[in-house]
Amino acid sequence: MKTVLLSDTEADLEQAAAWIQKGEVVGMPTETVYGLAADACNPEAVKKVFVAKGRPADNPLIVHISEMEQLPLLVEFVPDLAYRLAERFWPGPLTMILPKKACIPAITSGGLDTVGIRMPSHPIARRLITLSGTAIAAPSGNRSGYPSPTTAAHMLHDLNGRITAIIDGGACQVGVESTVICFESATSIRILRPGYITKEDLEQVAKTVILDSAILHEIQAGQMVRSPGMKYQHYSPKANVILVEGSYAAYCSYISQHVTPHSYALVFDGEEAGLPMPYFTYGKNSAEQAKQLFDCLRRCDEEGAVTVYVRAPERNGIGLAVYNRLIRAAGFEVIQL
Repeated sequence: MKTVLLSDTEADLEQAAAWIQKGEVVGMPTETVYGLAADACNPEAVKKVFVAKGRPADNPLIVHISEMEQLPLLVEFVPDLAYRLAERFWPGPLTMILPKKACIPAITSGGLDTVGIRMPSHPIARRLITLSGTAIAAPSGNRSGYPSPTTAAHMLHDLNGRITAIIDGGACQVGVESTVICFESATSIRILRPGYITKEDLEQVAKTVILDSAILHEIQAGQMVRSPGMKYQHYSPKANVILVEGSYAAYCSYISQHVTPHSYALVFDGEEAGLPMPYFTYGKNSAEQAKQLFDCLRRCDEEGAVTVYVRAPERNGIGLAVYNRLIRAAGFEVIQL
């Protein structure tokens, strides 16, 4: 097929919604990254998402809604804490894992009896969901394992000819996928995947917030996971990504000893002076790094980088989300100086 590039006009959104109702797959912008939108309750449509991405079937999808009234139609039980979190963070980049109803097919939930639900804040995404008249399953709109797309151009590069259409809604504002949580008790939640909504943010509502060990460590082979982004190598360009922890002086000293053809540095804004190899920068703080990371990783491939030495971000606040994406892009190869 030829992938059609749509605008954000009402007519184009109505056309995109009509395709979704017919079981087709459409790329849509969200505040986090661009996603592949399909009818979450139509197993044949969801199958097309997995085929387009080349995604493993045991990697669950997140279901997107536009109104709170949709939530009890999709899940068996909504804890009081979930309602309080929704009041504070929805619409926004928070996904909650809840027990699913039978209307969510096994292919959407990765064979699990739970499903991740979120309400995006991007007006185009919410309008498309409303026009489609159904909840929408929407993983990141990239080929599986590669950096997520934060522009329509990124998505078109990866999936041109593999999906029906892409809605161009401009660059995403957050730049990393949503925070994913599950419920441990009436007052306790666990972060399965960090995102723009941080542990500190969630502690304003939940009494206890636990960081899952899989955020920083590799999942064992064969282990079931409840959230996307936990099990497989993700977010990785074709280049070999090496995450380097330590002071800037130690980082510079290390990469000076590893200069090879087509090696690149990826550092914070303001750290460009004196680097011994070509470089990219990805922001001066965690929020900027989140927004710019995937674009920078894609530019590494465009420049023909073979190896990229990434200066590790902080592991707190939004920086934990950036670190989580990088450690998976690096296949857990970390140099600690």
